[in-house]
Amino acid sequence: MVSSLPYHRIVVKFGTSLLTGGSDHINPTIMANLVEQVSRLHYRGAQLIVVSSGAVASGRHKLGLKKKIKGIPFKQVLASVGQSRLMYTYEQLFEPYEVTVAQALLTKADLSDRMRYLNARNTLLALLEFGVICIVNENDVVSVDEIKESRFGDNDNLSAMVCNLVDADVLIILSDISGLYNADPHLDPTAQLIREVRQIDEHVRDLAGGSAGKLGTGGMITKIDAAQLATSSGVHVVIANGREPDAIIRVASGEAIGTHFWPTTSKLESRKRWMLCGLATKGRVTIDDGAALALKNDNRSLLAAGIVETVDEFERGDIVDIYNTAGHHIGCGITNYGAADVEKIKGARSEQITEKLGYDYGPEVIHKNNLALVQTGGANIC
Repeated sequence: MVSSLPYHRIVVKFGTSLLTGGSDHINPTIMANLVEQVSRLHYRGAQLIVVSSGAVASGRHKLGLKKKIKGIPFKQVLASVGQSRLMYTYEQLFEPYEVTVAQALLTKADLSDRMRYLNARNTLLALLEFGVICIVNENDVVSVDEIKESRFGDNDNLSAMVCNLVDADVLIILSDISGLYNADPHLDPTAQLIREVRQIDEHVRDLAGGSAGKLGTGGMITKIDAAQLATSSGVHVVIANGREPDAIIRVASGEAIGTHFWPTTSKLESRKRWMLCGLATKGRVTIDDGAALALKNDNRSLLAAGIVETVDEFERGDIVDIYNTAGHHIGCGITNYGAADVEKIKGARSEQITEKLGYDYGPEVIHKNNLALVQTGGANIC
């Protein structure tokens, strides 16, 4: 089914404060309402990924702990106990709607390393194609605070990274607050909700000052950080109160609730600037005329059969330039195979890859979702 919604690919983030309803444990009634909305959008043709907090709170409740105990290993214990319980709850709630769910636990290192980024991207995109709703969370069991590069710090930033990972149209960050205000609504009864933000500057960041909820790790400032990351990748962002009736449905339908952050660039431009500028290019492949036409006219993936030559060394997950036999730059893309493997399978049919290599990473040397083509005339847009 093709979605008639203004947003087709949606990432929605559920915060701990929302899921617990202000209590010390996950509230199944609140979760059921959120799942019902996601399911309705799913059957309207939208593709959805849920970034969910709540594992630590769920583990804390299961172990009967009333007060916070600081320390990384302790938090990891809570996450380990709570993650399976959280996923079981999602599984049970989605089952009446006959919606299949999956789980993905990510660390920042997974998305910083190009090969692991590619693996995560391909998996999430495949899940979307199969109509599976993936529940994403940070892998707190292996992430630690001392290694800052290994943690997102909160699921707000993780949700923004997931948007970039799958080329989402909109990120909906749901919390227990209605959006960004011009003053602290807990202290100032005259505080006004800011309906839209065109650019995130220091003034906006000053307005976002404040702490997280009792059980959460984020606050409005982390949501602004996430919005800045997502909008710079061409993604619309809405911060809204998840307790409002049909909040997810209304945002996905284009209704102006919460605070809307406008993207600062187009998704196409953002990806092309990153891929076509050549700063990260590691090698080059030459393709035949048939493959070149398939890429440019039919939006096809690059298969081994169309490759006639490789130049330079590159590894799986690297960005490589693509040229035709006349020496014209066609574009570039992220390769699923290293140069040594491509040399062995070039010109071969897809079903011959396993025979030639003893394994395969799929039929595409470069998937169409990981391709950026040069515009007519070959001008570089960097």
